[in-house]
Amino acid sequence: MTQDLPGRTEVVIIGGGIVGCAIAYHLARIGITDVVLLERRKLTCGTTWHAAGLVGQLRATRNMTELAKYTSELFAGLGAETGQATGFRQNGSIAVALHPERFEELKRGASMARNFGLEVEVIGPTEIRERHPLVDLGGVVGGVFLPKDGQTNPIDTTLALAKGARMRGVRILEDLPVERILVEGGRAVGVRTPVGELRAGTVVLAAGMWSRWLARDIGVHLPLHAAEHFYVVTEAIEGLPRELPVLRVPDECAYCKEDA
Repeated sequence: MTQDLPGRTEVVIIGGGIVGCAIAYHLARIGITDVVLLERRKLTCGTTWHAAGLVGQLRATRNMTELAKYTSELFAGLGAETGQATGFRQNGSIAVALHPERFEELKRGASMARNFGLEVEVIGPTEIRERHPLVDLGGVVGGVFLPKDGQTNPIDTTLALAKGARMRGVRILEDLPVERILVEGGRAVGVRTPVGELRAGTVVLAAGMWSRWLARDIGVHLPLHAAEHFYVVTEAIEGLPRELPVLRVPDECAYCKEDA
């Protein structure tokens, strides 16, 4: 492994999840290819592998919405570009309201979505049943349908981003943990690994929940911690249609989707 680690690079990225690989991919796309990504184990092994993989488009601001729209467009062509399937599909999403106040909130969001240039439909219980026939309509007031929302396989999408980065010259080294970020004169100048130091003009910390510990060692506080959550995976359900929209029920803090 020692011979694989250069002494210096323009950018070093710590973390091989979808964030780190997306940064590497986009740096390479704009011509910054002297990049080394270091992953302590294997790509996606941290929290990316069990991410939901939901690809929504509506965000709280126009800029964030434009970024989300770009993400959908990127994922739609990433498999063809890299030869690595992503599992991305735009099967839409339905957000369901169980009381009038929530429905009013969803309708305001739909109005904002139209202003941002998104396709959106405000729908009633009958239309919800047409698009998602297994929904129990008891208590359902209405909902909002965004046809360009979708889902992707987080592992395959990360591998496609990594492949796209490698195709442009980025070096990705797995099974090589970063032990410490090197700091000189108040700025990060590289990293220390078990096989030596790597100096860099820019250090990108994309280690997810592990970022906290690397930052703490150099006196930086990152308010990150693990948060327990739950999900249920069922056996195959006979007669369940494929390509159903993602179903969001904010009043129950829940969503349902086909397993990627």
